[in-house]
Amino acid sequence: MFRRDPVRQALREVGDVLGTDVPRSLPLVRAALRRGGVIGAARGGRVALVGLGGVPREGVFELASVSKPFTAALADALAQSGRLEWDAPLSRLGGPVRAFPAFVTPRALATHTAGLPGHPARAAWTTFTRFQDPYGGMSAGDALASARRWASRRAAGRFGYSNLGVGVLALALAHASGETVDAPGFGRALGRHVTGPLGLADVSLTPSPARLVTPTATLFGEGVTGFGPLAGAGGLFGTAADLLAFAAAHPQGRAGEVWREVVRPPGLPPHRTGVAPGWFETRGVWWHDGVARGTRTALGLRPADGAAAVLLARGGLPLVGLRGAVPAALLAVLSVRDEGVGGGR
Repeated sequence: MFRRDPVRQALREVGDVLGTDVPRSLPLVRAALRRGGVIGAARGGRVALVGLGGVPREGVFELASVSKPFTAALADALAQSGRLEWDAPLSRLGGPVRAFPAFVTPRALATHTAGLPGHPARAAWTTFTRFQDPYGGMSAGDALASARRWASRRAAGRFGYSNLGVGVLALALAHASGETVDAPGFGRALGRHVTGPLGLADVSLTPSPARLVTPTATLFGEGVTGFGPLAGAGGLFGTAADLLAFAAAHPQGRAGEVWREVVRPPGLPPHRTGVAPGWFETRGVWWHDGVARGTRTALGLRPADGAAAVLLARGGLPLVGLRGAVPAALLAVLSVRDEGVGGGR
């Protein structure tokens, strides 16, 4: 008696919802979920969610950089209510961001074109000394000060992926919404303006320990990855179901409209055909992936037909080598062929 291949069966369920045959994604999905995880898809009100490798489909994962589309959605909600202008200097918000140079705008931060480095300068050291929590030893004020100091007019306008930039945007959004300028303030603002209205009960900065899918240990540590004051760049947790619901809300107009505004700045990696606030775009698919210490994540949506797909991988892949398999698998499931896609951060 032959055993049914669970990954192949999961892809059949996903393909049935998406209305496509996705067998060519099998090797990538198998590699991405080799230590277990969740794969899912949604389209036209139909949803498929499958847990693999002993991971429950209702499990809560650390989302890493898949947090960034949520931060962009919060910015859009505040812009629609008149509390934020996408293309005005961030400094107009006053308070703790009043001293930022004029070329740093919310849109530039959300599209990685604000001329900020990828991380606060001290992260070059803390990545080794605090591997699981490289930003945890700094305050929100420290992060803002680092961003002000290292913002480069020469680099502004070019694509340069920046956790620091999106983290600073999230802190500015907390201030704009009247919350404390720190990670909890960002979380409260997000709940009030985005996850609450969309009914995304499991997306938060504080997951239930009983439902958390434990990341695999690495040679340097174990447990979830800390993002400290840069929570808006990677500190959220959530379920596959909530991620699909969030993605589906975009074409329906319930998650703002700025995500549609794709730009193609100099320096954009060849495998990305554009970048929008909170998202990458590759030939008609909006997507983002995330790389935590022991978890890999990816979320994508295809606005043309309202399709969405998600991969949440426990452990996933090593820190070097095939770390791009998770976003590549996601794009393959959504019928985008691009073997050059690399991992997020």
